Amino acid sequence: MRFVTFNLRYDNPGDGKNCFCHRQPLILRTIGEEKPDVICFQEVLPHMADWLKKSLKDYYVIGCPRGERLDGEQVSVAFRKEEYQLLEMCSFWLSETPNIPGSRYPDQSDCPRTCTDAVLMEEMSGRVFRVMNTHLDHVGKDARERGLRQILRQAETEPFFPDAPVILAGDFNAEPESPELTPLYERTDLVQATRNIGGTWHDFGRANPPTQIDYIVLMGKISCRSIRKWTREENGVYLSDHYPICADLSWA
Repeated sequence: MRFVTFNLRYDNPGDGKNCFCHRQPLILRTIGEEKPDVICFQEVLPHMADWLKKSLKDYYVIGCPRGERLDGEQVSVAFRKEEYQLLEMCSFWLSETPNIPGSRYPDQSDCPRTCTDAVLMEEMSGRVFRVMNTHLDHVGKDARERGLRQILRQAETEPFFPDAPVILAGDFNAEPESPELTPLYERTDLVQATRNIGGTWHDFGRANPPTQIDYIVLMGKISCRSIRKWTREENGVYLSDHYPICADLSWA
């Protein structure tokens, strides 16, 4: 299974030639050539979600906007229509009240943070696995740690498919040595597939060196065969201000 985590960068006219409208052709060509099975997108505004659904014709795209009125950004999960079946899906807010839209932790930005939690089945083999896609807060360190712990607790509460391996991915807004990522290092049952991936946020080529804040974490009977970044750029136009991370995964 080819799996990708991809912070799309929200549509910001101030990005000039790297505005979303200019990056769209490169994004589509790259996905078409790489043919990932599952993609976790972050920073997806409503009109960007509509574009993904219309443009990625071989994929279903699911997700829930994070705002109190179910508006604003979402973290979307895309999966190939002909190869995977959606068995369950939910979105929850990273907060003390995860079922209340728009809720947040006290030490957090004004941006609500969510996790899209999807259980998928590979049609050919019948194998079931779980994808959890998130974008941790960019301001509150405590909120990042609490959000990460909340997601890891949620990963252990699958009533129907308790043995399904879990792929946790997204933009954690923290470098690997950051204290708020302690929950990842406290457990021996987690495999950090992106441990040696290097910098991922590059600010459209301006960050020197790039900073690693994007991750893929594996739980259960699934392993990483190979991993790499999509560093494609054409005439100064990048896929995003983050390098997407592409992992080839195998059932363990």
